[in-house]
Amino acid sequence: MTTAWMGRTSGNPLIRLTLQRMAISLGLLLAMSLLIFIGVELLPGDVAQNILGQSATPEALANLRTELGLDQPAPRRYLSWLWGILHGDLGTSLSGGQDIAEMISGRFANTMLLAGLAALVSVPTAIVLGLLAVLYRDSWVDRVISFSTLATISLPEYFIGYVLIMVFSIWLGVLPSDAIVYKGMGVGERLISLILPCVTLALVVIAHMMRMTRAALISVISSPYVETAELKGLKRRHILTRHVLPNAISPIITVVVLNLAYLIVGVVVVEVVFAYPGMGQLLVDHVAKRDVPVVQAVGLIFAATYIILNLIADILAIVANPRLRHPR
Repeated sequence: MTTAWMGRTSGNPLIRLTLQRMAISLGLLLAMSLLIFIGVELLPGDVAQNILGQSATPEALANLRTELGLDQPAPRRYLSWLWGILHGDLGTSLSGGQDIAEMISGRFANTMLLAGLAALVSVPTAIVLGLLAVLYRDSWVDRVISFSTLATISLPEYFIGYVLIMVFSIWLGVLPSDAIVYKGMGVGERLISLILPCVTLALVVIAHMMRMTRAALISVISSPYVETAELKGLKRRHILTRHVLPNAISPIITVVVLNLAYLIVGVVVVEVVFAYPGMGQLLVDHVAKRDVPVVQAVGLIFAATYIILNLIADILAIVANPRLRHPR
């Protein structure tokens, strides 16, 4: 049975390519875990010193390092951490003594909520803007959309966030300048507090997705069958929606999923700007404390999310484009 299943798997290009992408993703995740561990090890400062304060004696610092396991060689600590991750144990915070999985659960839900709202706004908006830019190509509509998105891409997220705070919180006073949420908070109040960080994230992602959507559609428009449809007298809008968009869907799907990955891992700056209690804020807080296990766990979750979404983008591209399933 196993031999027959392997034979069917090797004969199916979709399953074979999917398994290859999964193996590559697992290798990347292992490499990222090592890079995260090395990066955290290179952080300046001493967690024992942060816990005990500047007045701590050398003996007290040495005892605390031994208690926390910081006196062990780095390779041994990495393997111990990786073994715990494989068994679902994210470890314990050095600075607070809390279970890291419990610390992250609520924060991860907050980050997913923010990223999900930004995705609901940005994905359809970007695709519609891309269609409009191609439909009215080289007109003032195309120029305005292209210039606006190029300007948005050129500006960092924190600058966009501070501009929105200045306009809507300070000048107009219609929206809160922070995005502090808590348990028991009403749905309406929570959504209002998320408007500015959501718009900040969406503006950057819309710009990237719109420009890539426009490029994908333009590359398909240059195909001979599109010229034939135009010569037959079909309307440009009909050609764009019925013939061009379905054939450009593969690169568009890839761009959308990759930008969703950015939404998950790119929220760090936005969460800090708006004091939003998500994974990004948790990461920044514990980098300052040099809380190694928390930083490693959050970094690994971000890396895993990005790699998984890249894997999904690859699989969707293979499914949407039959040419990728067959060697040339």
